[in-house]
Amino acid sequence: MARFVLKLILCLLVALAAGFGYLAVRSGDALYSFYEWVSPARFQQYNKLILSVAAEHQLDPMLVKALVWRESRFDRQKYGTAGERGLMQVSEKAANEWAREYKIDNFQVEQLFDPKTNLEAGSWYLRRAFDHWQNESEPLPFALAEYNAGASRVQRWVKAGGTTTSQFLGSVDFPTTRKYVQSILDRYAFYKKRGRM
Repeated sequence: MARFVLKLILCLLVALAAGFGYLAVRSGDALYSFYEWVSPARFQQYNKLILSVAAEHQLDPMLVKALVWRESRFDRQKYGTAGERGLMQVSEKAANEWAREYKIDNFQVEQLFDPKTNLEAGSWYLRRAFDHWQNESEPLPFALAEYNAGASRVQRWVKAGGTTTSQFLGSVDFPTTRKYVQSILDRYAFYKKRGRM
């Protein structure tokens, strides 16, 4: 009887692993799905805050989460190589512009390690980038490139190439920015495909 129970448990575990494997492969990113199952708190802890801040700035929360994933992998204490901070890797310059816009007295750049402050400043900056490119048929790649490399570089790339997504990305002469934009577009599509963040 004990052997039967052991075999039954083993079969159930194999079936469960196969089911999870199937769902992971169907998700479009098996490795991400695996990490999300292993550590759901890390991947979902900011969802409510992202939903709230994204709505305030009229952004799709799945896009904001895709950007957070790319910038910090959900690490609120991340410090970038050029001094960017927090979940959305907001630069000091962008944060100070946000603080001036919202008349935030005594803003200290270290406040960017606070998830709400960081998401507010980063989402404001992304919304502003969207507004710059609102006349493009697909403003998203332009806005993401501006978020990563700055408005003046995007202006230069637009002049060098066309205005479709593929033409624009082809004119981006920073391979890291091209990969950055594409990785966020892919992660955003992943979230949209599965219907949740």
